[in-house]
Amino acid sequence: MIDCIFTIDYEIYGDGTGSLKDLVFEPAKQLKGLFEKWNVRFVSFVEVAEFEKVDVFGTDPAIGLVKQQIRDLYESGFEIGLHLHPQWCNARYDHGRWVLDVTEYNLCTLSQKRIAEIVERSLGYLRNVLEQPDFSPLSFRAGNWLFQPTRTAARVLSDHGIKIDSSVFKGGVQRNHQLDYRPALKNGYYWPFTDNANEPNPGGTWIEVPIHTEMVPFWQMTTSKRMSFGGNVGMAGQSVQRKLNRALDFLRFRYPRKFDFCRMTLAEMTSMVERVIQEDAQQPKLYRPLVAIGHTKDLNDLQSIDAFLAFLGAKGIAVRTFMDIYSKLAQCKRGPSVPASSGRSLFENASRM
Repeated sequence: MIDCIFTIDYEIYGDGTGSLKDLVFEPAKQLKGLFEKWNVRFVSFVEVAEFEKVDVFGTDPAIGLVKQQIRDLYESGFEIGLHLHPQWCNARYDHGRWVLDVTEYNLCTLSQKRIAEIVERSLGYLRNVLEQPDFSPLSFRAGNWLFQPTRTAARVLSDHGIKIDSSVFKGGVQRNHQLDYRPALKNGYYWPFTDNANEPNPGGTWIEVPIHTEMVPFWQMTTSKRMSFGGNVGMAGQSVQRKLNRALDFLRFRYPRKFDFCRMTLAEMTSMVERVIQEDAQQPKLYRPLVAIGHTKDLNDLQSIDAFLAFLGAKGIAVRTFMDIYSKLAQCKRGPSVPASSGRSLFENASRM
């Protein structure tokens, strides 16, 4: 059985440049309208650290629109997940530009005390935005996918009620940040874990539902649509070694292509899902949640997304959120696979939060 979970990283550019209205509010408004047309929902991973700083320093008048939109998404049944780029927590606005604290770039390398401070502060801001003092997100995505070393951050986040991570992309490597998700290639479509997001643990308190990837020849990553986005933001000023490390991350014969509904062509998305459909025909009792990722700042081709949603509907593949499927995912602690069960089609009512 296959379900598709659309997730959107709700954020501006990592260095703070760009307009909230153009890069967050308007794209999310269009995507929300499209999903409501199909009567389905997506997961919005809200990057609260950067929004809090924009709010505090008053650098963008659209912050009010964004805060209202987050509330509207929540009230309309779209899942709100926690997304954190911790380098924003000590950021300051100086002479028209943001100065970020790169020493806190990876949440997982900080002390337990500092992680707890950042998580509590971020959740407090999010609860204030939502006007929901008891709100706790179910799902989490680390900034720049950095959820290694996992143990301390996972324990702090778990203490705050978060149960699902979707930071892993199988086959991923970032040498500059000691991130290596290649061991996860041997895992299934999702797995429980405790101290290491790469390693399944049947008794784990967390469930990893990775961003779906395929290992493809590197030349398949060079479509005109994908290349139009660039990808070297923040490379200027880096050392030669860091630039070399980043180049080595990409220079592999086979590279993990993420299920990115903003950067992939319609043909790429449908062919990726068709291959999973073929697997599902061979083992129909195995549950296959496919997590797709997008970014509001990359959203410029709603027509392809609309056509892809039509494709999923024609194939009988449901579009769900993590909240919709959590009880099914939790069954993975009882065994390696989850039996298929009847599910809502694309055209049926989406679950409310």
